Amino acid sequence: MIPARSTASRIRRALSLSLRRDPVMIAAVLWTVAGIGLLFGLGGHSNGQVRVFWLFQVPLDALLAYSSWRVFRMATGALRRFWRILAIAGAMFTVGDSSQAILAFGQHGQWSTAGGMVQGGCFAVGMGAVIVAMLMHPMPGQSGREKMAFWLDSTTVLVGGAVVAWCFAVGNAGTEDLVTILATGAIILTSGFAAVKLVLSGNAPMHRAAAIPMVVSAGVNILGFFLAPGADGGMPAYVYVVRFAPSLLIALGPRIQEIVVRFDAAIGFGTRRRRRYSLLPYGSIAVAFTAVLAVLPSDTTAKVLGAVAGLGLIFGLVVLRQLAAFHDNSQLIDRLDATLAELREHEARLRHQALFDGLTGLANRTHFHEEVTEALDTCAPGTTSLLLIDLDGFKAVNDTLGHAAGDALLAGVADKLRASVRDNDLVARLGGDEFAILLRDCGDEDAVLTSKRILESLAEPIRYGDTAVRANASIGFACGGPGDEVGGLLRAADLAMYAAKHDGKGTWMRYHEDMQPTGH
Repeated sequence: MIPARSTASRIRRALSLSLRRDPVMIAAVLWTVAGIGLLFGLGGHSNGQVRVFWLFQVPLDALLAYSSWRVFRMATGALRRFWRILAIAGAMFTVGDSSQAILAFGQHGQWSTAGGMVQGGCFAVGMGAVIVAMLMHPMPGQSGREKMAFWLDSTTVLVGGAVVAWCFAVGNAGTEDLVTILATGAIILTSGFAAVKLVLSGNAPMHRAAAIPMVVSAGVNILGFFLAPGADGGMPAYVYVVRFAPSLLIALGPRIQEIVVRFDAAIGFGTRRRRRYSLLPYGSIAVAFTAVLAVLPSDTTAKVLGAVAGLGLIFGLVVLRQLAAFHDNSQLIDRLDATLAELREHEARLRHQALFDGLTGLANRTHFHEEVTEALDTCAPGTTSLLLIDLDGFKAVNDTLGHAAGDALLAGVADKLRASVRDNDLVARLGGDEFAILLRDCGDEDAVLTSKRILESLAEPIRYGDTAVRANASIGFACGGPGDEVGGLLRAADLAMYAAKHDGKGTWMRYHEDMQPTGH
Protein backbone atom coordinates (compact mmCIF):
# COMPACT_ATOMS: atom_id res chain seq x y z
CA MET A 1 0.00 0.00 0.00
CA ILE A 2 1.28 3.48 -0.90
CA PRO A 3 1.26 5.84 2.13
CA ALA A 4 -1.33 8.62 1.88
CA ARG A 5 1.31 11.22 2.73
CA SER A 6 3.50 10.04 -0.15
CA THR A 7 0.55 10.16 -2.56
CA ALA A 8 -0.39 13.68 -1.43
CA SER A 9 3.23 14.79 -1.91
CA ARG A 10 3.28 13.45 -5.47
CA ILE A 11 -0.03 15.19 -6.23
CA ARG A 12 1.37 18.50 -4.96
CA ARG A 13 4.51 18.13 -7.07
CA ALA A 14 2.51 17.28 -10.20
CA LEU A 15 0.17 20.23 -9.60
CA SER A 16 3.10 22.59 -9.02
CA LEU A 17 4.65 21.45 -12.29
CA SER A 18 1.36 22.06 -14.15
CA LEU A 19 1.13 25.58 -12.73
CA ARG A 20 4.70 26.48 -13.66
CA ARG A 21 4.24 25.25 -17.23
CA ASP A 22 0.85 26.87 -17.90
CA PRO A 23 1.29 29.00 -21.07
CA VAL A 24 -1.45 31.45 -20.09
CA MET A 25 0.19 32.24 -16.74
CA ILE A 26 3.60 32.55 -18.40
CA ALA A 27 2.15 34.96 -20.97
CA ALA A 28 0.45 37.02 -18.25
CA VAL A 29 3.69 37.33 -16.28
CA LEU A 30 5.69 38.32 -19.38
CA TRP A 31 3.03 40.88 -20.32
CA THR A 32 3.24 42.38 -16.83
CA VAL A 33 7.04 42.46 -16.94
CA ALA A 34 6.87 44.31 -20.26
CA GLY A 35 4.46 46.85 -18.77
CA ILE A 36 6.70 47.38 -15.74
CA GLY A 37 9.66 47.87 -18.04
CA LEU A 38 7.80 50.56 -19.96
CA LEU A 39 6.67 52.28 -16.76
CA PHE A 40 10.28 52.55 -15.59
CA GLY A 41 11.51 53.41 -19.09
CA LEU A 42 9.07 56.32 -19.30
CA GLY A 43 10.14 57.70 -15.91
CA GLY A 44 9.56 61.46 -15.82
CA HIS A 45 6.96 61.29 -18.62
CA SER A 46 3.79 60.92 -16.57
CA ASN A 47 1.44 61.16 -19.55
CA GLY A 48 3.05 58.13 -21.22
CA GLN A 49 3.16 56.22 -17.96
CA VAL A 50 -0.58 56.73 -17.44
CA ARG A 51 -1.27 55.45 -20.97
CA VAL A 52 0.83 52.33 -20.37
CA PHE A 53 -0.78 51.88 -16.96
CA TRP A 54 -4.30 51.66 -18.41
CA LEU A 55 -3.44 49.85 -21.65
CA PHE A 56 -1.67 46.98 -19.89
CA GLN A 57 -4.52 46.50 -17.42
CA VAL A 58 -7.05 45.36 -20.04
CA PRO A 59 -5.68 41.87 -20.98
CA LEU A 60 -5.19 41.06 -17.30
CA ASP A 61 -8.79 42.08 -16.58
CA ALA A 62 -9.93 39.85 -19.45
CA LEU A 63 -7.94 36.93 -17.99
CA LEU A 64 -9.63 37.49 -14.62
CA ALA A 65 -13.09 37.43 -16.23
CA TYR A 66 -12.41 34.42 -18.49
CA SER A 67 -10.78 32.21 -15.84
CA SER A 68 -13.48 33.07 -13.29
CA TRP A 69 -16.14 32.11 -15.84
CA ARG A 70 -14.36 28.79 -16.49
CA VAL A 71 -14.27 28.02 -12.76
CA PHE A 72 -17.93 29.06 -12.45
CA ARG A 73 -18.88 26.39 -15.00
CA MET A 74 -17.10 23.72 -12.92
CA ALA A 75 -18.36 24.84 -9.50
CA THR A 76 -21.63 24.03 -7.68
CA GLY A 77 -23.82 25.64 -5.01
CA ALA A 78 -22.52 28.71 -3.17
CA LEU A 79 -19.15 28.22 -4.87
CA ARG A 80 -20.81 28.64 -8.25
CA ARG A 81 -22.44 31.90 -7.13
CA PHE A 82 -19.13 33.33 -5.91
CA TRP A 83 -17.29 32.58 -9.16
CA ARG A 84 -20.16 33.89 -11.29
CA ILE A 85 -19.99 37.21 -9.45
CA LEU A 86 -16.20 37.30 -9.82
CA ALA A 87 -16.55 36.67 -13.57
CA ILE A 88 -19.05 39.53 -13.84
CA ALA A 89 -16.70 41.77 -11.84
CA GLY A 90 -13.83 40.86 -14.18
CA ALA A 91 -15.99 41.79 -17.15
CA MET A 92 -16.85 45.15 -15.50
CA PHE A 93 -13.16 45.84 -14.87
CA THR A 94 -12.38 45.00 -18.51
CA VAL A 95 -15.01 47.40 -19.81
CA GLY A 96 -14.05 50.19 -17.42
CA ASP A 97 -10.28 49.91 -17.99
CA SER A 98 -10.75 49.62 -21.78
CA SER A 99 -12.73 52.85 -21.82
CA GLN A 100 -10.11 54.55 -19.66
CA ALA A 101 -7.29 53.33 -21.90
CA ILE A 102 -9.05 54.90 -24.91
CA LEU A 103 -9.48 58.15 -23.02
CA ALA A 104 -5.85 58.11 -21.86
CA PHE A 105 -4.56 58.04 -25.44
CA GLY A 106 -6.62 61.11 -26.29
CA GLN A 107 -5.55 63.27 -23.36
CA HIS A 108 -2.37 65.14 -22.39
CA GLY A 109 -0.79 66.26 -19.13
CA GLN A 110 -1.98 63.18 -17.26
CA TRP A 111 -0.29 61.90 -14.11
CA SER A 112 -2.98 60.42 -11.85
CA THR A 113 -4.07 56.76 -11.89
CA ALA A 114 -7.60 57.76 -10.92
CA GLY A 115 -10.12 56.72 -13.55
CA GLY A 116 -12.93 58.66 -15.13
CA MET A 117 -16.66 58.32 -14.64
CA VAL A 118 -17.07 55.11 -16.69
CA GLN A 119 -14.02 53.41 -15.24
CA GLY A 120 -14.89 54.50 -11.71
CA GLY A 121 -18.48 53.30 -12.07
CA CYS A 122 -17.46 49.91 -13.48
CA PHE A 123 -14.84 49.49 -10.77
CA ALA A 124 -17.27 50.41 -8.01
CA VAL A 125 -19.96 48.01 -9.26
CA GLY A 126 -17.51 45.17 -9.83
CA MET A 127 -15.63 45.63 -6.55
CA GLY A 128 -18.87 46.06 -4.63
CA ALA A 129 -20.22 42.81 -6.07
CA VAL A 130 -17.03 40.94 -5.10
CA ILE A 131 -17.10 42.33 -1.56
CA VAL A 132 -20.76 41.34 -1.14
CA ALA A 133 -20.03 37.86 -2.51
CA MET A 134 -17.17 37.40 -0.04
CA LEU A 135 -19.20 38.67 2.90
CA MET A 136 -22.23 36.53 1.96
CA HIS A 137 -20.23 33.34 1.35
CA PRO A 138 -21.53 30.82 3.93
CA MET A 139 -19.32 29.89 6.85
CA PRO A 140 -19.02 26.24 7.91
CA GLY A 141 -21.10 25.14 10.88
CA GLN A 142 -19.56 26.47 14.08
CA SER A 143 -20.61 26.95 17.67
CA GLY A 144 -21.64 30.35 18.95
CA ARG A 145 -18.34 30.74 20.76
CA GLU A 146 -16.35 29.92 17.63
CA LYS A 147 -18.36 32.42 15.57
CA MET A 148 -17.79 35.13 18.18
CA ALA A 149 -14.03 34.43 18.14
CA PHE A 150 -14.06 34.59 14.34
CA TRP A 151 -15.76 37.99 14.24
CA LEU A 152 -13.48 39.35 16.95
CA ASP A 153 -10.41 38.23 14.97
CA SER A 154 -11.77 39.74 11.76
CA THR A 155 -12.69 43.02 13.42
CA THR A 156 -9.21 43.24 14.96
CA VAL A 157 -7.71 43.01 11.48
CA LEU A 158 -10.10 45.66 10.16
CA VAL A 159 -9.35 48.10 12.98
CA GLY A 160 -5.61 47.53 12.57
CA GLY A 161 -5.86 48.39 8.89
CA ALA A 162 -7.89 51.50 9.69
CA VAL A 163 -5.22 52.69 12.12
CA VAL A 164 -2.51 52.29 9.50
CA ALA A 165 -4.65 54.11 6.90
CA TRP A 166 -5.24 56.99 9.28
CA CYS A 167 -1.56 57.31 10.19
CA PHE A 168 -0.15 57.24 6.66
CA ALA A 169 -2.98 58.46 4.43
CA VAL A 170 -5.70 60.47 6.12
CA GLY A 171 -3.37 62.17 8.56
CA ASN A 172 -1.15 63.46 5.73
CA ALA A 173 -3.89 64.53 3.33
CA GLY A 174 -5.33 67.93 2.88
CA THR A 175 -8.91 68.68 3.84
CA GLU A 176 -10.00 68.80 0.18
CA ASP A 177 -8.80 65.22 -0.39
CA LEU A 178 -10.19 63.81 2.83
CA VAL A 179 -13.51 62.50 1.42
CA THR A 180 -11.86 60.84 -1.58
CA ILE A 181 -9.18 59.22 0.55
CA LEU A 182 -11.69 58.03 3.14
CA ALA A 183 -13.88 56.50 0.40
CA THR A 184 -10.94 54.76 -1.27
CA GLY A 185 -9.59 53.59 2.06
CA ALA A 186 -13.01 52.26 3.04
CA ILE A 187 -13.24 50.19 -0.15
CA ILE A 188 -9.74 48.79 0.31
CA LEU A 189 -10.25 48.01 3.99
CA THR A 190 -13.67 46.44 3.41
CA SER A 191 -12.34 44.23 0.64
CA GLY A 192 -9.41 43.29 2.86
CA PHE A 193 -11.81 42.51 5.69
CA ALA A 194 -13.94 40.31 3.40
CA ALA A 195 -10.83 38.45 2.25
CA VAL A 196 -9.74 37.93 5.86
CA LYS A 197 -13.22 36.60 6.65
CA LEU A 198 -12.83 33.91 4.00
CA VAL A 199 -9.33 33.02 5.18
CA LEU A 200 -10.27 32.80 8.86
CA SER A 201 -13.52 30.91 8.25
CA GLY A 202 -11.72 27.94 6.67
CA ASN A 203 -14.36 27.90 3.94
CA ALA A 204 -12.72 29.92 1.18
CA PRO A 205 -14.27 29.22 -2.26
CA MET A 206 -10.84 28.55 -3.73
CA HIS A 207 -7.71 26.51 -3.20
CA ARG A 208 -4.99 28.02 -1.05
CA ALA A 209 -2.68 28.32 -4.06
CA ALA A 210 -5.30 30.49 -5.78
CA ALA A 211 -6.10 32.53 -2.68
CA ILE A 212 -2.51 33.56 -1.95
CA PRO A 213 -1.97 35.86 -4.99
CA MET A 214 -5.42 37.41 -4.55
CA VAL A 215 -4.80 38.18 -0.88
CA VAL A 216 -1.35 39.54 -1.73
CA SER A 217 -2.95 41.77 -4.38
CA ALA A 218 -5.08 43.38 -1.65
CA GLY A 219 -1.95 44.07 0.36
CA VAL A 220 -0.14 45.57 -2.64
CA ASN A 221 -3.20 47.70 -3.35
CA ILE A 222 -3.04 49.10 0.16
CA LEU A 223 0.68 49.77 -0.27
CA GLY A 224 0.02 51.63 -3.52
CA PHE A 225 -2.64 53.69 -1.80
CA PHE A 226 -0.24 54.71 0.96
CA LEU A 227 2.69 55.56 -1.34
CA ALA A 228 1.27 58.85 -2.63
CA PRO A 229 -2.04 59.57 -0.89
CA GLY A 230 -1.99 63.35 -1.45
CA ALA A 231 0.04 63.65 -4.65
CA ASP A 232 -0.93 66.50 -7.01
CA GLY A 233 1.58 65.99 -9.82
CA GLY A 234 3.83 63.44 -11.50
CA MET A 235 4.70 60.40 -9.36
CA PRO A 236 7.81 58.20 -9.31
CA ALA A 237 7.76 55.17 -11.62
CA TYR A 238 7.69 52.72 -8.74
CA VAL A 239 4.32 54.15 -7.62
CA TYR A 240 2.77 53.33 -11.00
CA VAL A 241 4.37 49.87 -10.86
CA VAL A 242 3.04 49.12 -7.37
CA ARG A 243 -0.45 50.23 -8.40
CA PHE A 244 -0.27 48.18 -11.61
CA ALA A 245 1.05 44.91 -10.10
CA PRO A 246 -2.22 43.88 -8.33
CA SER A 247 -3.88 43.41 -11.73
CA LEU A 248 -1.57 40.47 -12.43
CA LEU A 249 -1.96 38.98 -8.95
CA ILE A 250 -5.75 39.11 -8.92
CA ALA A 251 -5.90 37.62 -12.43
CA LEU A 252 -3.59 34.74 -11.52
CA GLY A 253 -5.88 33.58 -8.69
CA PRO A 254 -8.79 32.39 -10.89
CA ARG A 255 -6.36 30.92 -13.44
CA ILE A 256 -4.65 28.89 -10.71
CA GLN A 257 -8.06 27.80 -9.40
CA GLU A 258 -9.08 26.67 -12.89
CA ILE A 259 -5.91 24.57 -13.23
CA VAL A 260 -6.33 23.07 -9.75
CA VAL A 261 -9.96 22.11 -10.37
CA ARG A 262 -9.13 20.57 -13.75
CA PHE A 263 -6.31 18.67 -12.07
CA ASP A 264 -8.47 17.38 -9.19
CA ALA A 265 -11.85 18.87 -8.25
CA ALA A 266 -11.66 17.24 -4.81
CA ILE A 267 -8.69 19.36 -3.74
CA GLY A 268 -9.90 22.43 -5.63
CA PHE A 269 -13.34 22.62 -4.03
CA GLY A 270 -12.76 20.40 -1.02
CA THR A 271 -13.83 21.63 2.40
CA ARG A 272 -11.12 22.73 4.78
CA ARG A 273 -11.19 22.91 8.53
CA ARG A 274 -10.66 26.29 10.12
CA ARG A 275 -7.38 26.50 11.99
CA ARG A 276 -7.75 26.51 15.76
CA TYR A 277 -6.12 29.92 15.90
CA SER A 278 -4.88 32.57 13.49
CA LEU A 279 -1.87 34.86 13.65
CA LEU A 280 -3.60 37.54 11.57
CA PRO A 281 -5.07 39.49 14.52
CA TYR A 282 -1.68 39.62 16.22
CA GLY A 283 0.00 40.67 13.00
CA SER A 284 -2.60 43.39 12.59
CA ILE A 285 -1.91 44.72 16.09
CA ALA A 286 1.84 44.67 15.43
CA VAL A 287 1.45 46.58 12.16
CA ALA A 288 -0.83 49.17 13.75
CA PHE A 289 1.61 49.64 16.63
CA THR A 290 4.49 50.08 14.19
CA ALA A 291 2.44 52.69 12.28
CA VAL A 292 1.86 54.64 15.49
CA LEU A 293 5.60 54.58 16.25
CA ALA A 294 6.39 55.79 12.73
CA VAL A 295 4.20 58.86 12.98
CA LEU A 296 5.35 59.93 16.43
CA PRO A 297 6.89 63.43 16.19
CA SER A 298 10.63 63.71 16.52
CA ASP A 299 10.33 65.85 19.64
CA THR A 300 8.30 63.28 21.58
CA THR A 301 9.32 63.29 25.23
CA ALA A 302 11.17 60.43 26.88
CA LYS A 303 8.14 59.85 29.12
CA VAL A 304 5.88 59.19 26.13
CA LEU A 305 8.49 57.06 24.37
CA GLY A 306 8.99 54.98 27.51
CA ALA A 307 5.26 54.43 27.92
CA VAL A 308 4.88 53.41 24.28
CA ALA A 309 7.89 51.10 24.49
CA GLY A 310 6.48 49.51 27.65
CA LEU A 311 3.13 48.91 25.96
CA GLY A 312 4.91 47.33 23.02
CA LEU A 313 6.87 45.04 25.33
CA ILE A 314 3.74 44.02 27.20
CA PHE A 315 2.02 43.32 23.91
CA GLY A 316 4.91 41.12 22.77
CA LEU A 317 4.98 39.14 26.01
CA VAL A 318 1.20 38.62 25.98
CA VAL A 319 1.35 37.40 22.38
CA LEU A 320 4.16 34.96 23.17
CA ARG A 321 2.26 33.65 26.19
CA GLN A 322 -0.91 33.28 24.15
CA LEU A 323 0.88 31.46 21.34
CA ALA A 324 2.44 29.07 23.85
CA ALA A 325 -1.05 28.33 25.21
CA PHE A 326 -2.36 27.84 21.67
CA HIS A 327 0.47 25.42 20.94
CA ASP A 328 -0.26 23.40 24.08
CA ASN A 329 -3.98 23.33 23.30
CA SER A 330 -3.29 22.27 19.72
CA GLN A 331 -1.15 19.36 20.90
CA LEU A 332 -3.85 18.32 23.36
CA ILE A 333 -6.55 18.51 20.69
CA ASP A 334 -4.38 16.52 18.28
CA ARG A 335 -3.98 13.80 20.89
CA LEU A 336 -7.73 13.81 21.55
CA ASP A 337 -8.42 13.61 17.81
CA ALA A 338 -6.04 10.65 17.51
CA THR A 339 -7.70 8.91 20.46
CA LEU A 340 -11.19 9.50 19.04
CA ALA A 341 -10.07 8.18 15.66
CA GLU A 342 -8.74 5.02 17.32
CA LEU A 343 -12.00 4.59 19.25
CA ARG A 344 -14.07 5.03 16.08
CA GLU A 345 -11.88 2.53 14.28
CA HIS A 346 -12.22 0.07 17.18
CA GLU A 347 -15.99 0.57 17.22
CA ALA A 348 -16.20 -0.05 13.48
CA ARG A 349 -14.05 -3.16 13.85
CA LEU A 350 -16.25 -4.53 16.67
CA ARG A 351 -19.41 -3.82 14.69
CA HIS A 352 -17.96 -5.57 11.67
CA GLN A 353 -17.03 -8.58 13.81
CA ALA A 354 -20.56 -8.64 15.24
CA LEU A 355 -22.24 -8.58 11.83
CA PHE A 356 -19.89 -10.35 9.42
CA ASP A 357 -18.16 -13.69 9.13
CA GLY A 358 -14.44 -13.49 9.77
CA LEU A 359 -13.39 -16.07 7.17
CA THR A 360 -15.49 -15.13 4.16
CA GLY A 361 -16.44 -11.51 4.89
CA LEU A 362 -20.11 -12.38 4.31
CA ALA A 363 -22.94 -11.37 6.61
CA ASN A 364 -23.29 -13.68 9.61
CA ARG A 365 -26.48 -15.29 10.91
CA THR A 366 -27.42 -12.33 13.14
CA HIS A 367 -26.98 -9.75 10.40
CA PHE A 368 -28.83 -11.95 7.90
CA HIS A 369 -31.82 -12.32 10.25
CA GLU A 370 -31.98 -8.54 10.72
CA GLU A 371 -31.88 -7.83 6.99
CA VAL A 372 -34.48 -10.49 6.12
CA THR A 373 -36.82 -9.21 8.85
CA GLU A 374 -36.57 -5.67 7.50
CA ALA A 375 -37.11 -6.85 3.92
CA LEU A 376 -40.22 -8.84 4.88
CA ASP A 377 -41.71 -5.86 6.72
CA THR A 378 -41.46 -3.53 3.73
CA CYS A 379 -41.86 -5.75 0.66
CA ALA A 380 -44.86 -6.57 -1.49
CA PRO A 381 -46.23 -10.15 -1.25
CA GLY A 382 -44.13 -12.73 -3.08
CA THR A 383 -41.19 -10.41 -3.81
CA THR A 384 -38.68 -11.52 -1.18
CA SER A 385 -36.91 -14.79 -1.90
CA LEU A 386 -34.50 -16.74 0.28
CA LEU A 387 -32.01 -19.29 -1.00
CA LEU A 388 -30.41 -21.81 1.36
CA ILE A 389 -27.21 -23.40 0.05
CA ASP A 390 -25.46 -26.40 1.58
CA LEU A 391 -22.14 -27.76 0.32
CA ASP A 392 -22.08 -31.51 -0.31
CA GLY A 393 -18.97 -33.42 0.73
CA PHE A 394 -17.38 -30.52 2.59
CA LYS A 395 -16.35 -32.79 5.49
CA ALA A 396 -14.48 -35.03 3.08
CA VAL A 397 -12.46 -32.04 1.86
CA ASN A 398 -11.46 -31.20 5.43
CA ASP A 399 -10.59 -34.80 6.23
CA THR A 400 -8.53 -35.47 3.09
CA LEU A 401 -6.89 -32.12 2.33
CA GLY A 402 -6.98 -30.42 5.74
CA HIS A 403 -8.77 -27.48 7.27
CA ALA A 404 -6.76 -24.94 5.25
CA ALA A 405 -8.20 -26.45 2.08
CA GLY A 406 -11.68 -26.35 3.62
CA ASP A 407 -11.24 -22.67 4.46
CA ALA A 408 -10.05 -21.97 0.91
CA LEU A 409 -13.13 -23.76 -0.43
CA LEU A 410 -15.48 -21.70 1.78
CA ALA A 411 -13.79 -18.43 0.78
CA GLY A 412 -13.97 -19.39 -2.91
CA VAL A 413 -17.65 -20.29 -2.63
CA ALA A 414 -18.31 -16.94 -0.94
CA ASP A 415 -16.68 -15.11 -3.85
CA LYS A 416 -18.74 -17.06 -6.39
CA LEU A 417 -21.98 -16.34 -4.52
CA ARG A 418 -21.23 -12.63 -4.33
CA ALA A 419 -20.50 -12.54 -8.05
CA SER A 420 -23.76 -14.35 -8.88
CA VAL A 421 -26.19 -11.90 -7.27
CA ARG A 422 -27.06 -8.19 -7.55
CA ASP A 423 -25.60 -5.40 -5.46
CA ASN A 424 -28.75 -5.03 -3.36
CA ASP A 425 -28.94 -8.75 -2.52
CA LEU A 426 -27.31 -10.09 0.64
CA VAL A 427 -25.12 -13.19 0.86
CA ALA A 428 -24.51 -14.72 4.30
CA ARG A 429 -22.67 -17.63 5.87
CA LEU A 430 -24.95 -19.11 8.51
CA GLY A 431 -22.29 -21.43 9.87
CA GLY A 432 -20.10 -24.35 8.79
CA ASP A 433 -20.73 -25.04 5.11
CA GLU A 434 -24.22 -23.51 5.06
CA PHE A 435 -24.87 -20.29 3.13
CA ALA A 436 -27.97 -18.19 2.55
CA ILE A 437 -28.94 -15.45 0.12
CA LEU A 438 -31.60 -12.76 0.51
CA LEU A 439 -32.99 -11.76 -2.90
CA ARG A 440 -34.87 -8.46 -2.68
CA ASP A 441 -37.60 -7.64 -5.22
CA CYS A 442 -37.24 -11.11 -6.68
CA GLY A 443 -40.07 -13.51 -7.47
CA ASP A 444 -40.08 -17.27 -8.11
CA GLU A 445 -38.87 -17.17 -11.71
CA ASP A 446 -36.00 -14.76 -11.02
CA ALA A 447 -34.97 -16.79 -7.99
CA VAL A 448 -34.80 -19.94 -10.16
CA LEU A 449 -32.62 -18.11 -12.69
CA THR A 450 -30.34 -16.87 -9.91
CA SER A 451 -29.98 -20.38 -8.48
CA LYS A 452 -29.06 -21.75 -11.90
CA ARG A 453 -26.46 -19.02 -12.26
CA ILE A 454 -25.03 -19.96 -8.86
CA LEU A 455 -24.85 -23.67 -9.74
CA GLU A 456 -23.12 -22.90 -13.03
CA SER A 457 -20.60 -20.77 -11.16
CA LEU A 458 -19.96 -23.48 -8.58
CA ALA A 459 -19.32 -25.98 -11.37
CA GLU A 460 -15.94 -24.33 -11.89
CA PRO A 461 -13.35 -25.90 -9.50
CA ILE A 462 -11.66 -23.71 -6.90
CA ARG A 463 -7.88 -23.77 -6.92
CA TYR A 464 -6.02 -24.65 -3.74
CA GLY A 465 -2.29 -24.92 -4.32
CA ASP A 466 -1.80 -27.61 -6.94
CA THR A 467 -5.24 -29.09 -6.25
CA ALA A 468 -8.64 -28.20 -7.73
CA VAL A 469 -11.42 -28.42 -5.13
CA ARG A 470 -14.96 -28.82 -6.45
CA ALA A 471 -17.91 -27.33 -4.54
CA ASN A 472 -20.95 -29.58 -4.95
CA ALA A 473 -24.07 -27.95 -3.50
CA SER A 474 -27.78 -28.31 -2.88
CA ILE A 475 -30.14 -25.34 -2.90
CA GLY A 476 -33.50 -24.87 -1.25
CA PHE A 477 -35.82 -22.01 -2.07
CA ALA A 478 -38.63 -20.19 -0.26
CA CYS A 479 -40.55 -17.03 -1.11
CA GLY A 480 -42.20 -14.77 1.45
CA GLY A 481 -43.84 -11.42 2.10
CA PRO A 482 -45.31 -9.23 4.86
CA GLY A 483 -46.43 -11.28 7.87
CA ASP A 484 -43.89 -14.04 7.33
CA GLU A 485 -41.16 -14.66 9.88
CA VAL A 486 -37.50 -15.30 9.21
CA GLY A 487 -37.55 -18.59 11.10
CA GLY A 488 -40.47 -19.95 9.09
CA LEU A 489 -38.92 -18.87 5.81
CA LEU A 490 -35.61 -20.52 6.69
CA ARG A 491 -37.37 -23.74 7.69
CA ALA A 492 -39.24 -23.83 4.39
CA ALA A 493 -36.01 -23.30 2.46
CA ASP A 494 -34.28 -25.90 4.63
CA LEU A 495 -36.93 -28.51 3.86
CA ALA A 496 -36.66 -27.76 0.15
CA MET A 497 -32.88 -28.03 0.35
CA TYR A 498 -32.94 -31.43 2.05
CA ALA A 499 -35.57 -32.63 -0.39
CA ALA A 500 -33.16 -31.65 -3.15
CA LYS A 501 -30.36 -33.55 -1.38
CA HIS A 502 -32.42 -36.71 -1.10
CA ASP A 503 -34.17 -36.42 -4.44
CA GLY A 504 -37.59 -36.02 -2.89
CA LYS A 505 -40.76 -34.31 -4.16
CA GLY A 506 -41.49 -30.62 -3.79
CA THR A 507 -37.87 -29.65 -4.68
CA TRP A 508 -37.24 -26.83 -7.19
CA MET A 509 -33.54 -27.37 -7.83
CA ARG A 510 -30.89 -29.92 -7.00
CA TYR A 511 -27.22 -30.40 -7.73
CA HIS A 512 -25.89 -33.97 -8.12
CA GLU A 513 -22.37 -35.30 -7.65
CA ASP A 514 -22.04 -35.60 -11.41
CA MET A 515 -22.38 -31.76 -11.59
CA GLN A 516 -25.60 -31.85 -13.63
CA PRO A 517 -28.47 -29.59 -12.41
CA THR A 518 -32.03 -30.87 -12.73
CA GLY A 519 -35.35 -29.27 -11.88
CA HIS A 520 -38.46 -30.79 -10.35
